[in-house]
Amino acid sequence: MIKKFIHSIGGHTFLILMSFLSLFPFLWLISTAIKGADENIFQYPPVFFPKHITFENFIEVWNQIPFLRYFFNSAIVAGFTVILNLILSSAAAYPLARMEFKGKNFIFCLILATIMIPFQAIMLPVYLIILKLHFVDSYGIINGYIGLILPFAVNAFGIFLMRQAFLSIPKEIEEAAFIDGCSIFNIWRKILIPMCAPSLALLAIFTFIGSWGEFLWPGIVLTNKSLYTLPVGVNDLQGMFSANWRYIAAGSIISIIPIIIFFIAMQKYFVSGQNEGALKG
Repeated sequence: MIKKFIHSIGGHTFLILMSFLSLFPFLWLISTAIKGADENIFQYPPVFFPKHITFENFIEVWNQIPFLRYFFNSAIVAGFTVILNLILSSAAAYPLARMEFKGKNFIFCLILATIMIPFQAIMLPVYLIILKLHFVDSYGIINGYIGLILPFAVNAFGIFLMRQAFLSIPKEIEEAAFIDGCSIFNIWRKILIPMCAPSLALLAIFTFIGSWGEFLWPGIVLTNKSLYTLPVGVNDLQGMFSANWRYIAAGSIISIIPIIIFFIAMQKYFVSGQNEGALKG
């Protein structure tokens, strides 16, 4: 009993330490954002707690950049990226999970193989394709949005997750619906999709976090400041020769609030979605 108690204490202590190490950069970001201009944020030894807490940095961020405009751009890009991922990933996963055709496993392996290719390795050809299709902001606002959304409209992780979710549903349900005269499309849309809601929510969480925080691709594609997303807009606070890191920290905190809200709203599906995707291989 004592040995079990000691192991439990050690395990919880380790988890608390790891949680603190994970949260420390975020806590330091908050500390920087609420420090006044009279405090040196680069002093050594570093001081975590500010002498005087101020929220002027948050107010100044709104005055320095068009924050609402950047927020709207990020919401448009992230929203459509999530919607397209849910539709396209589930549509691609259905035949891989339920239909029998020649080369199905080979195609699935090729899709999974794309996970090993970093986006930086294919960024140049993707940019050239987007440029040839005129999906850049120099051809209009709508074209700029499409150029930001299209490269991330579907991914191998989403297809894999939805395939595993479809495999966990008994085939007898589909067979009964097919006997009743339900088409394949309606079976997918009205039966399988509602039953895979936890996996869809899990995919939505990961897609939203990735799309909202994407910095590299918008920073390369966008030239029109009115189409900047929040990460690019916050980075615009950094000048060529100087940077106010208090403003950058405050802007970064404001920009991650939607991610926290979205995750809290979807967290009840998070664990169930993970378990559902791991039921079958």
